[in-house]
Amino acid sequence: MKRIAILTSGGDAPGMNAAVRAVARKAIFEGLEVYGVNYGFAGLVAGDIRRLDVADVGDIIQRGGTFLYSARYPEFATEEGQLKGIEQLKKFGIDGLVVIGGDGSYHGAMALTRHGFPAIGIPGTIDNDIPGTDYTIGFDTATNTVLESIDRIRDTATSHVRTFVIEVMGRNAGDIALWAGVAGGADDIIIPEHDFDMAEVAQRVKEGRDRGKKHCLIILAEGVKGGNEFAEELAEYGDFHTRVSILGHVVRGGSPTARDRVLASKFGAKAVELLLEGKGGLCVGMRNEEVVASDIIDTLENGKHQPDLSLYKLNKEISF
Repeated sequence: MKRIAILTSGGDAPGMNAAVRAVARKAIFEGLEVYGVNYGFAGLVAGDIRRLDVADVGDIIQRGGTFLYSARYPEFATEEGQLKGIEQLKKFGIDGLVVIGGDGSYHGAMALTRHGFPAIGIPGTIDNDIPGTDYTIGFDTATNTVLESIDRIRDTATSHVRTFVIEVMGRNAGDIALWAGVAGGADDIIIPEHDFDMAEVAQRVKEGRDRGKKHCLIILAEGVKGGNEFAEELAEYGDFHTRVSILGHVVRGGSPTARDRVLASKFGAKAVELLLEGKGGLCVGMRNEEVVASDIIDTLENGKHQPDLSLYKLNKEISF
């Protein structure tokens, strides 16, 4: 192993740059040459690959987004696209690849593995929906961004005695809504992984109003339904002076938290160590606060991420 490459793919997540920095500097420390692939798998197939040195990854650990850029590239799901990517890697003399991203990125790394090219996956997505790890890079930052918004919205909700439905990102996972909802004292949290009854939601709002509560905050994961649709259905049970706030892509941006920077640094260094050991076809993760490596094919085909539903139960017991 003399040369390795790094790419970021799919939706950006705070901490991706910290992971790229860790991979590059750990590899250089170990005497390897490092190359960065611009625009994910699209850039890989196009040969948009450049040499990285120590200075190239300086002053990026605190930056959100990804300085290698990202792009959606459905064509990499085809064998033709995959073989073109491997051809470019061989053209540059690259012996191993580190892929930082979410579910789609992992499937790209898995495809390379099946073709015999060593690839290591690092979980970088705000959604926290990747099996094989308790936490993904970007999740902590995104949750704190949502929490800050919840705190601000509570102020105006109280001033006008309103109910707010706050729709948050997370694709088909409810982790961001769940963690930010508990931390923000939400009256109700609606996630894809747990059924809800709109009549019960309305009853909780009414009971709060009857006790003199001046605000009501409902955190809605986007994987359930849209915020406006949810508010329209809630209105069938009464006039709760409801407003909708859709946080959207603001949740994906911003400087990563200390936890995400450390997590990214640990994952990046581990990925290089695995490649140096001659190992590919693995994904890095965090389980019980320990950095672990799992077979990427087995992880994707048999693993399933589950949110901590004890938090859902806890919120029902302490938020009223």
